[in-house]
Order: sequence, then C-alpha cells, then structure tokens
Amino acid sequence: MLEGVRAAIARFLSGGHYERAVEEFIRELQRDLLRADVNVKLVFQLTQRIRERALREEPPPGASRRDWFVKIVYDELSQFFGGDREPSVDPPRRPWVILLVGVQGSGKTTSAGKLALFYARRGYKVGLVSTDTYRPGALQQLKTLAEKAGAMFYGVDSGDPAEIAYDGVRSLKARGAEVIVVDTAGRHGYGEEEALLVEMRRIAERVKPDEVILVIDAAMGQKAYDLASKFHKYAPVGGILVAKADGTARGGGVLSAVAATGATVKFIGYGEKLEELEVFKPRRFVARILGLGDLESILERLKTLEEARELEEAAKEIVKGKLNLRIVYRQLKTARRMGPLARVLQMIPGLTLAPEVVRDAAKLGEEKIDKWLAIMESMTYEELENPDMVDKSRIKRIAMGSGTTAEDVKELLNYYKNLKNLIKKLKRDRRLLRKLGLELEEQG
Repeated sequence: MLEGVRAAIARFLSGGHYERAVEEFIRELQRDLLRADVNVKLVFQLTQRIRERALREEPPPGASRRDWFVKIVYDELSQFFGGDREPSVDPPRRPWVILLVGVQGSGKTTSAGKLALFYARRGYKVGLVSTDTYRPGALQQLKTLAEKAGAMFYGVDSGDPAEIAYDGVRSLKARGAEVIVVDTAGRHGYGEEEALLVEMRRIAERVKPDEVILVIDAAMGQKAYDLASKFHKYAPVGGILVAKADGTARGGGVLSAVAATGATVKFIGYGEKLEELEVFKPRRFVARILGLGDLESILERLKTLEEARELEEAAKEIVKGKLNLRIVYRQLKTARRMGPLARVLQMIPGLTLAPEVVRDAAKLGEEKIDKWLAIMESMTYEELENPDMVDKSRIKRIAMGSGTTAEDVKELLNYYKNLKNLIKKLKRDRRLLRKLGLELEEQG
C-alpha cells in the first residue's frame, strides 16, 4: 500500500522550489491514497492539514524546512493510522471479555483463534465462545482452533445467540478463563446486515463485554467506512483487527473505518496460521510505508530539537509562576522520552542553578514517575489546573482511578508544593532570573 509515497519523499528531498515541491508531493500522496480506496473526504482532510502545516509552521532552530516537512508527513500519516499511542493489548483486569464482530467472510473466526493463541502465549488462560448457529461447521471450526491454541471452548449447535454467549462467558469464567473471546455470526454481507447488527446488540447487552473488536477484511475498501459506522452505532467499537493483510489488498478501507469509529487498529492478521497476528503500531507501520531507514536520522534529530524546545518553554512558564500539575505532567512526559529525568533537568534553563530540584529528581525512579503520570491522568482538568483543591475525598477517588494508593497521590502533591515554593524563591531573586534569561515582564 502507498508504494508511491516513498518515491515522492525521495523526490521532495532531492531539491527544487520548496512550495512547488510541497504541492507535487501532496498530489502524489492524494493519488496513492485514492488508489488505495481511501474515502475522498478523508484524503482531502489529511492532505489539507499537511499543506497548511508545511506552509505555516517554522521548524525548530537548527532544522531545515525540508527536514521539518518529512516530520510533518510522518506525524500526520501516523495520526491518520490511529495516532501516537500504541494500542494496549493486555487486559487491565481479569476476566476480560472481548466481543468479536464483523460480516461474513471477514476472517472473524480465524481471527478469534489467532487472538486465543496470542493471549495464551502471553500467559493468560483463554476461552473461546461460539455463538454462530447459522453457518454450517462454524462451531466445529472454532472448537478446532481453540484446541490448536490451547484454549478452553464453549458452544452449542442451536439456540438464542445472546443466551449462548451469556452461558458461555459464565461457564468459562467458572473454569478460570482470564481472557474470553466471543465469536459472533456474520451471515449477512455488506448492505444486508441489519438483522446481524440487532443480534450483535442483543449479545452485547446480555454479555456486557469489556471490549468490542471489529474484524475488517483488508480488501474491503471504502465500504468499510459505512460498515464500521453501523457497527459502532449498535455497540461502540473499541478496537479494530485487520484480517487478510497479506493479500493484494490496498487497505484504504481500514483507514476509513478508524476515522468512522474513533477506534484504533489493535491487531493485523496475516495468512491462515494462528501465529500470524501482530500488534499494530501506527508509527512503525508508517515507517515501513515511508522507507524510514534513510529518514530515521532526520526524524531523530528533529525529535531532539523539538523536545529540548518543549522543556525550555515549560521551564519559562514555571519560573514565571505559571505552575500547575498540567505543566508538571507535560514536563515529565517529555523528559521521559529524552532520557533520565535528573540528566534532562540539568539541561533546562532555570534549574541548573536550582540543585534541590535536580537532586529530588534523581530520586524519582521510573516506577514512581509511572505512578505519578497515572495519577495525573486520573485527575480532572480542573484539578490539574488547581491542585490545591484536591482534598481527602478527591485523593481517594484519584488513587482508585489510577490504581495507586492515597500515599502515592499525597507524595505527588507534596512534590508539587515543594516545587512551587522553590519557584517563589526564584521569583523573589530578580538578579537570578536575569542570569537565567527568564526575567519576568514588567507589570503595569
């Protein structure tokens, strides 16, 4: 898929007038996406964002506009494929029930077997439930796949699929299953799936799955946009599994499906063998498209420049008294990407002359930073903006929501208060601020 994009990037980097080269690249990208059967509206939105950023944004100091354009294309395509976040595939609690949905011929039952093996190899006790009472041989096929994957199985030949699903999940939970995959029927094709969707909703209401995964044949094309929207309406789709990605399919429909549901592509399936399933990582996938081997050094350099600029800007905000947990969160996330926190803080203007902060940071292990980030992700926007409002009841709620303890939350709040007190000292010493190049603007 998108074979022409790699060549277009190479031509862009070879030189020529910048604005003209941008337009030529965008035309090539549009052609490739349309050949891949991506929805026309989505193609326009993507290329419009690339054009606007390419012509409007200034690269960070030390970077050329051409190198920055490569970064823009890389970022926007990655976002198009599901964003920066790599999908979380390990269940946050056990047992974890996955409802697998999709139309007939999408590769759903085989995908259920692949998921069973995937989770079994990660150390989970897995169970498969067959609710397809329409397709001859469906139950036996899934049972055979369960045996090959070393998973438990539940299925009956006839009955109400919603009740079969409910009984199956209850039975497998009693047998100790930690991950349960419910395979649903897909007897109707595109355009005739109303009864299928109603049945799927009844199953979802009865089983109350923790996650709904939509299986899409990579060859489906633009029809996937409609299909994904309809499935999402009946049972919110949380993840997408792309099946049969090893064929000649162009895969554009998958992108449309992601846009339609807001879900992320979690898995890619290749071939018929159970082990031919991998976790989908947007940036790695885009790297393959762009032929990133020769572009990696450009992106690494730009990433370093960007992150250094982000930390410097955040430091200026802090020293000027604009400190809250939202800024602390951004700094911790950025610093984690750049390396050990203590070393990174030593590079930030304003903190080189504040050894207390660097010394405290050196004590922050990776595990503690992870806890603090989880805590801040469980806070409301209002609490991040004004941490002083966090009382005992809020601490209890935040601890429960982040999977940490009340002591962990209090420790983060104390760290914030200490940092805030230090900033007050810095603000009082105007000579120190001038030395740091962070002088406050004169008031009035």
